[in-house]
Amino acid sequence: MRLKILIFALTFPVITALDVVTKRWALAELASPDHGHELLGGLVPLTLAFNKGAAFGIRVTEDSRWFFVPLTVVALVLLGFLYKDASNRDILRVSSISLVVSGALGNLYDRVRWDRGVVDFLGPVDLGFWDFPIFNVADMAITCGAILLAISFYLEEKAMQTAGGDVREIIQQ
Repeated sequence: MRLKILIFALTFPVITALDVVTKRWALAELASPDHGHELLGGLVPLTLAFNKGAAFGIRVTEDSRWFFVPLTVVALVLLGFLYKDASNRDILRVSSISLVVSGALGNLYDRVRWDRGVVDFLGPVDLGFWDFPIFNVADMAITCGAILLAISFYLEEKAMQTAGGDVREIIQQ
């Protein structure tokens, strides 16, 4: 149990602090259109944007925040059950859940505090065939955590098929 708490206790404040600090910086420094900030030699431009929708700006209504706030709360509750259910030794599962929860709370804070939307500032990144949308630290945590969570579920399924039993029993042994 202590390892689970330690992983979350290290992940949550780091991601939250990075998200808050970088969003505050973006609001202060990128407000003027001639800011000229970029990362990695221009590969990643820095552009202040407010996303009222979900990933990639997907909107349900004109003011989607009242759709996404309760949806985020439901997702956080489900992630809480996954966290509680995860084995103390399942570092991948616990780490992935910690990342998703941290990022979701970071973006939830923006949705609740004002109607402007979630503060995004990294991008758009020109991939040559498509401009990858503007994002933030919370988005990176959610994306990386979701990918790791999918890998965790895949590995669990693979272990269950190989062992012919419940992987939780195998992990806890």
